[in-house]
Amino acid sequence: MDVAEAKDILLVEDNPHDIELTRRALARHQIANELVVAHDGVEALEYLFGKEGETLRRLPAVVLLDLKLPRVDGLEVLREIRASVRTRFLPVVILTSSNEERDIVDGYMLGANSYICKPVDFGQFSEAIRQLGMYWLVLNQPPVRE
Repeated sequence: MDVAEAKDILLVEDNPHDIELTRRALARHQIANELVVAHDGVEALEYLFGKEGETLRRLPAVVLLDLKLPRVDGLEVLREIRASVRTRFLPVVILTSSNEERDIVDGYMLGANSYICKPVDFGQFSEAIRQLGMYWLVLNQPPVRE
């Protein structure tokens, strides 16, 4: 499916509070794109690659990826995304509470497009989501993929 057509946002996040904050921030800035939530790495990979025998979904416009996830961590999800021809060019923004240098380096080494530490304050978090939405959903020009 053509990434350029997609306007969904895939949020890979296991913290219900952070999921709700993201929903509120998107609504606050009138970002009406559908927010699809995967609660762990396995759900994210199933969403992107389907389960056996399942028809593949349209790819999202961007993936907002937490690192500290149950079952399969965010770096492994990123590794799988970059290893597949189908998702190799899919924009992935790591959105995490970790500001550890090792996580930042590993994220970029595995092909993250951006790495953002979640601001603790809702106003700052909301502004970060607004800027992410503006850039990845409006300004960014993804490659056309079939």
